[in-house]
Amino acid sequence: MKHEIQAKKSSQKLADFLTKNSLHKKDFAEMIGVTLSYVYNLIDETIPFSTRSTTLERIATVMDVAPEEFEEYKIPQEPILKDDTIELLKSMIKEKKMTIVTFLKAFPRKKRVEIVDMLRGAYPIPIDFKELTMIGQILDLDKNDIYNIWEERIKQVLETNGMNLASNSALINSMFECARKYADI
Repeated sequence: MKHEIQAKKSSQKLADFLTKNSLHKKDFAEMIGVTLSYVYNLIDETIPFSTRSTTLERIATVMDVAPEEFEEYKIPQEPILKDDTIELLKSMIKEKKMTIVTFLKAFPRKKRVEIVDMLRGAYPIPIDFKELTMIGQILDLDKNDIYNIWEERIKQVLETNGMNLASNSALINSMFECARKYADI
């Protein structure tokens, strides 16, 4: 009985969020990577509210709440990245007074789930400069800010994969000098 009460509560939270943000169920479904009928079934309580951590984390990310606000949420099986660049991105979204929904709607539909997964910590900030530039343009960042985020991300990837940044500083500095010229910075 308790599960039914909680399921209604989670379903109602979702329904209220969609109404409050004038977000169509189809757009929401695309953002969290599920079908439209699945979203209708969650809201109508035709099925129990999701207990899959990935789905709940995506729902929570789009709603800009902690996944723990849903009783159905269990500790995730996949590792969640605590990445400074992701936290920086989230703070930039807030500084620009954008909601997560507004931010997500600025991306092509097929890209939204990937962005949600990045914001929830399942994926890191991309190292692809073009993709990072697209994110930066949505946040109205200048080229230098985008480049600085990219450079930090590249250093992180190199270090994570075993490169000693200090002992390879000449190589790294040369590489970044070329990258700055290429990016016209």
